[in-house]
Amino acid sequence: MRDRERPGRRALILVENLSVPFDRRVWQECTTLRDAGWTVHVICPQGTKRDTEAEAEIDGVRIHRYPLRAATGGPAGYLREYATALWHTLRLARGVGPVDVVHACNPPDLLFLPALWLKRRGARFVFDQHDLVPELYLSRFDRGKDLLYRAVCALERRTYRAADVVLATNESYRDTAVRRGGRRPQDVFVVRSAPDIDRFHPVPPEPELKRGKPHLLCYLGVMGPQDGVDYALRALAKLRDEFGRTDWHAVFVGAGDTFDAMVELSARLGLSEQVEFTGRVPDADLVRYLSTADVCLSPDPHNPLNDVSTMNKVLEYMVMGRPIVSFDLREARVSAGDAAVYAPANDEAAFAGHIAQLMDDPEERARMGKIGQERINGPLSWRNSQRSLLAAYAAAVRDRSAVTARDPDPAGEEGRTIER
Repeated sequence: MRDRERPGRRALILVENLSVPFDRRVWQECTTLRDAGWTVHVICPQGTKRDTEAEAEIDGVRIHRYPLRAATGGPAGYLREYATALWHTLRLARGVGPVDVVHACNPPDLLFLPALWLKRRGARFVFDQHDLVPELYLSRFDRGKDLLYRAVCALERRTYRAADVVLATNESYRDTAVRRGGRRPQDVFVVRSAPDIDRFHPVPPEPELKRGKPHLLCYLGVMGPQDGVDYALRALAKLRDEFGRTDWHAVFVGAGDTFDAMVELSARLGLSEQVEFTGRVPDADLVRYLSTADVCLSPDPHNPLNDVSTMNKVLEYMVMGRPIVSFDLREARVSAGDAAVYAPANDEAAFAGHIAQLMDDPEERARMGKIGQERINGPLSWRNSQRSLLAAYAAAVRDRSAVTARDPDPAGEEGRTIER
């Protein structure tokens, strides 16, 4: 395989949480690097319904996948999952051969181990911090700051220490890398996630998706313990019971650990006739639902992780020109601005009230949708993230004298400039 590779730099991207190219952020990074002249290899798990081949070359990116069973049964299940992933990652990395950069995407904060092995062979280490794992632990498991919490904090510190360059998804994560991780500001680059505008573009609405109701409400995303689907369902029950509104149909698109529990909760709340769970759907169906939706839901509750995280679903709602109802989270406001309305943190009745107001105001919905599209095509565009990603790689391989890293302010103000 290597005989066919172009001359120049070689990058190896390590992912454990999702398959590639299903992980859209990682895939955008792969294609950006490829277009900049890098030869890109990826090691990741195999998917269950897509990305199932062990080896693939897609659009010039070489992907090496391994079988992985998702954790079940608490900490012991995660230990088995991560041990399996690390073994396969090291096995496949040996086959890839020497690389100039190893680029590890968390979670978990364990991929610094194969990265260190590759560093000893001359690679530079770029840490792509998709999640703050200590905050993820506190938000997902109601266990407090126990021994396992201290362990994930220690692993995060080791990852920060091993990295030559850190990629942060927003300024909150960047500040954490500097403050908690002890990283120099000039070594942390903000590479915001952004929707693929070739994948997401509106199509004519299909009224039949509303199931005979005037309004369609839509949730898109993962259904895990920290994602707030239960908050959304309870808000919809209040929309019906406290606001007297039954003029809507809701569709929840996606899957995750709590999918079955959320279907059961919907039934207990008496919502089965008005709430539809699709599971994961092809892109074409996803676009149909979003193009028809009147209001989109971002019910992530306030917790240590959600407050500082950028939600991909918010960006995807915005690129489709949909108005959003969200809880009041710091990074939700940074991303959506006036494309969303914000209920007080975890206040389900207020969330329901905002849905009702937007259903009654088509002009406001259109105004908010336009704002969202303008932000995605402007300060939140992937073009800005591409520049920051390539600047980070240039810094990692030290082939520059001065690099300016800018995170364009989503409100349109002057971005932060860091002289290298």
